[in-house]
Amino acid sequence: MSIRRINRAVHRDLGYFFFGMCIIYGLSGIALNHRHHWNPNYIITQESHNLETVSRDTDDKDMALFFLEQISRSDEYRTSLRSGDDLRIFIRNGSITVNMDTGQGKLETVRPRPVFRQVNFLHYNTPRKLWTWFSDLYAASLIVLAFTGLFILKGKNGLGGRGKWLTGAGIVIPLVLLFYYLNG
Repeated sequence: MSIRRINRAVHRDLGYFFFGMCIIYGLSGIALNHRHHWNPNYIITQESHNLETVSRDTDDKDMALFFLEQISRSDEYRTSLRSGDDLRIFIRNGSITVNMDTGQGKLETVRPRPVFRQVNFLHYNTPRKLWTWFSDLYAASLIVLAFTGLFILKGKNGLGGRGKWLTGAGIVIPLVLLFYYLNG
């Protein structure tokens, strides 16, 4: 069996085996690169409400339930906390802050973002143990895939032809950007 044939077989089989990992790290990488634009793990929504007020002498829990009843969320009550003129009410998957004098309320709800939360969980290496070993194997395999990929084609489309220019650009661009960011 020739070296070229072994190279192709290794590249092909690692590519098939780690297809799922490529999708996981690709999606998660895009999400994490843009976390300053959006929260990749949670969908956070905010709503304003004008609520009827009640005497400040009312017990915090009773006041919280009174406010929550007005927005049909009294069954989600967890706890509450007074701070100055505001009552912060914690509910399942969020909270509402109500000004006790004006009745102005801001409801914030949080729910997991489908798919991205799960792939980010893996990308952050949260599971540890076996996942760490598997992701290390994936990282090492990416190095093997990079090198075996260089020698899949030969001729004008291979490393001796246009492949050398694409490989060079793929090396030079990250180095230029690294230099720019470190010295800019």
